[in-house]
Amino acid sequence: MRSRYEVWAPNATRRVDVEVGGSAYELARCPDRDGWWSGEAPAGDYAFRLDGGPPLPDPRSPRQPYGPDGPSRAVDHAAFRWSDTGWRGRALPGAVLYELHVGTFTARGTFDAAAEHLDHLVELGVDFVELMPVCPFPGKHGWGYDGVSPWAVHEPYGGPEGLKRFVDAAHRKGLGVVLDVVHNHLGPSGNHLPAYGPYFTDRHHTPWGSAVNLDAPGSDEVRAYLVGSALAWLRDYRIDGLRLDAVHALVDDRAVHFLEELSCEVEKLATSSNRPLFLIAESDLNAPRTTAPREAGGQGLTAQWNDDFHHALHCALTGESQGYYADFATAPLTALAKVLRHGFFHDGTWSSFRGRSHGRPFGAGAAGHRLLGYLQTHDQVGNRALGDRISTSLTPGRLACGAALVLTSPFTPMLFMGEEWAAATPWQYFTDHTDPALAEAVRQGRRREFAEHGWAAEAVPDPQEPATVLRSVLDWTEPRRAPHAELLDWHRTLIGLRRARPELVDPDLGAVRVDHDEAAGWLVLHRGPYRIAVNLGPDGALLPLGGAGREVVAAFGAAALEDTAVRLGADAVAVVRVG
Repeated sequence: MRSRYEVWAPNATRRVDVEVGGSAYELARCPDRDGWWSGEAPAGDYAFRLDGGPPLPDPRSPRQPYGPDGPSRAVDHAAFRWSDTGWRGRALPGAVLYELHVGTFTARGTFDAAAEHLDHLVELGVDFVELMPVCPFPGKHGWGYDGVSPWAVHEPYGGPEGLKRFVDAAHRKGLGVVLDVVHNHLGPSGNHLPAYGPYFTDRHHTPWGSAVNLDAPGSDEVRAYLVGSALAWLRDYRIDGLRLDAVHALVDDRAVHFLEELSCEVEKLATSSNRPLFLIAESDLNAPRTTAPREAGGQGLTAQWNDDFHHALHCALTGESQGYYADFATAPLTALAKVLRHGFFHDGTWSSFRGRSHGRPFGAGAAGHRLLGYLQTHDQVGNRALGDRISTSLTPGRLACGAALVLTSPFTPMLFMGEEWAAATPWQYFTDHTDPALAEAVRQGRRREFAEHGWAAEAVPDPQEPATVLRSVLDWTEPRRAPHAELLDWHRTLIGLRRARPELVDPDLGAVRVDHDEAAGWLVLHRGPYRIAVNLGPDGALLPLGGAGREVVAAFGAAALEDTAVRLGADAVAVVRVG
């Protein structure tokens, strides 16, 4: 049987061969597609040779069965038998997301093993599972942000078939699937794109080196490459939405920004497939244009992560003030109140961490569901020196307060795996680089980074040490023990209230009111007839409700109604209905 092979390789000056089964077959230049080569050859694992050079994996490889540096393999996507015939997708507004890392969600670290715990997520009440990146990367273990081959799936997780089985199982249980994808860079090992063409440019620079070429010569093909990869996840794997990593690093000076182009193409696919599809940005810009409609001059993404909400809430709960927390730590409840009412804290205000003013207003009457609100994420846990979760330093009551504000906010809530039961396991930074020099560079770089913040080098976990990843695996016996079981029940209660009480999902920031007392340490969030009363002070307190208390709908800790107020114990929270 023969197959057709094609590749964009403008850097090749004389010839391009496809190597199959140890034999080379010359490809011809495509007369109507500049830089493209194509031809037929026997079917099988294959690689390309440019001008007689070494065999290289296909940039659009759908499968890398031997790792990032090995030959590629075709995938017949039509051959998979989907059983989720009843799944028609669901839109993002009103949903709750659950971020998980396939490799540490279970001890086996595979898609199939993760699928065995989907019932837990159904009972929790979340709507979407957000998978951290699954593209191939060196070795077995890693976060996934050093991935290469952005059309392929990491083999140790289960490869393409494993991902499809997971998506199929999730859809059967009524859960959508979001995939984290990285367009702003490729990993330092296994990235063979520069050999083929101008996938990167020195016109711009990023924390990872030369920027992805979105606006220099050759960028039409690079943009088509990234858009094609994104659409392939949504089409071939039936993914429901994509989370786009660090879009502020997608430097693009063209009139139509790459993100606008991508959102337009995803909208076309959603229309043709008759199911909702969406894009979520991770952005450090605090720029409303990211989620503003394209017809209004925006980029048209559905939502973006909101670190301002995280930082304010984290400071209010922990009292931490180092690094970027400094901007929020002086008056954290005041900062939190601003974010809950206006979306961004930095909306043109001075940022001491950046040494400049930052952001612009999210917009009057803007929909809060366009911002994701969270207390923990892979970044906010894993980028700490020890990968310690917030649960290791807070009381169960204080964790319950944080959960209530996340899950009743006007934002789209997201939980990080294990957060729902206050997992005691850390989630640390781990790698499995097969290049000894790169492994050592990562190890020493991590130690230098935290030494600048006062950490002893020996205290920082070695990313390459197998024990580091093992420590990060969830302990699935914890949810059956106290206090984990109580906090799991609390999360289920809050998510259940979101489903039963529409006012707790209302994204209208203009309808949000917040009362707080910075000195006393309490805050009351108004959501229609409901009040989410939180006491973070050291003593019991009487919190005003702004109306006659009718019932305590749910509470964690001591709570009692007293006419137009609720009395809460220290580190206690109550959802109260007034009227």
